[in-house]
This record gives sequence, C-alpha cells and structure tokens, in this order.
Amino acid sequence: MDLILQVWGGLFYLLSKVFFALAEGKKYNKKRRLRIIGWSVYMMGVPAWTVLYIGSHSWIAASIEVGSLPTMYLGLYASIKGPDATSKTFSRVITYSTYLFLVFGISCSLYDFGGLHSFSQFLELTILFTFFVGSSLLAKDNLNGWVCFILMNGSIALLMMIQGKRLLVFQQILSLCFVVYGFIVAEKMSKPDASKPKKV
Repeated sequence: MDLILQVWGGLFYLLSKVFFALAEGKKYNKKRRLRIIGWSVYMMGVPAWTVLYIGSHSWIAASIEVGSLPTMYLGLYASIKGPDATSKTFSRVITYSTYLFLVFGISCSLYDFGGLHSFSQFLELTILFTFFVGSSLLAKDNLNGWVCFILMNGSIALLMMIQGKRLLVFQQILSLCFVVYGFIVAEKMSKPDASKPKKV
C-alpha cells in the first residue's frame, strides 16, 4: 500500500511540475491551459501525500497538504479567470482556512514529539513556508515562486530520505530539475530582449 501511495503522490506531483515548467515562455492561451492542467494534477496528488505523511507522523507536512487545497484552488481559479479575478474577501477566506489547518498540524506535531526539537520537524516547517509563499507567488506570475519551490523540493527530498522513501526521493530530484528549468525560462522571459533593435 505504501508503494502505491508513493507512485500515486509522486507521479501527480511530478506531472504538475512538468506542466508548470512547460507553461513558462508560452503564449498566453497555451500558458493558461498548461497552468490549469498543472494545478488540477497537483490537487490529485494531495490524498496520497497526506496519508503518507500521517503514517510517518509528519503532522506539519500533512497539514500543509490538506491546508494547501484552498491555495491550489486559488491558483487554479486565477489561471482560469486571470490573476486579478479573485476578490479580497475570497482570498482572505482561503488564507484563514489554510491557517486553521496549519495550526492544527503544528499542534499535533508539538504534542506527538513533545516540542519542537526534531530535525524532521524543522524540515517540515521549511516545506510549509516555501510551499505557501511559492504557490502564492506563482499564482500571481511572480518568478520568485520558483525559488521557493526549489528550496521546497530539496527539503522534501531530504525528509523522504530520512523516512526511507527512495521512490519519492527520486521523484523530488526529477521535480527539482523541472522547477529549475521553469525558473530559468521564466527569468529569461522577464528580461527585455537585448538582441532586438531599439525603436527610435
């Protein structure tokens, strides 16, 4: 069962990174379609990762997965309707619901481990910060979101290595390659083309 969950979660999360990376540098309509697919596939991997994290007592990481669903929905909605389509009230409701899950997860972790003194807990906190900041930035077409995802993938790979989940370590390394690719393309596209002659 553990192997099935690893394949399920790893495959969908890897595919989401592939679609996000391929979206960079594309024209608006194609970029929009790829991002919609990317966010949709991302959400399909959440159940598997949540079960895996709970099984290994990674409560903070599990709360990230469950709490991230509203954020992923926001990213999907922004991809469909446009980055400025979401109202402040809608964004605020999603933010508060996410915080509730995170508080619950952190509380469970503190209770289970008797405090915050495990290296895996610090990795989970790093994953927490980089995921939510990265997802929020990517939803707004801010390329700094890719930098957060690079740190997130590295932290998850290390956590999976500690927990002996080799398949997911490999998946995170592959995901990291696509994240780096997406960042490089996004950075190039954000710079003015110096090769084009200036208009007089």
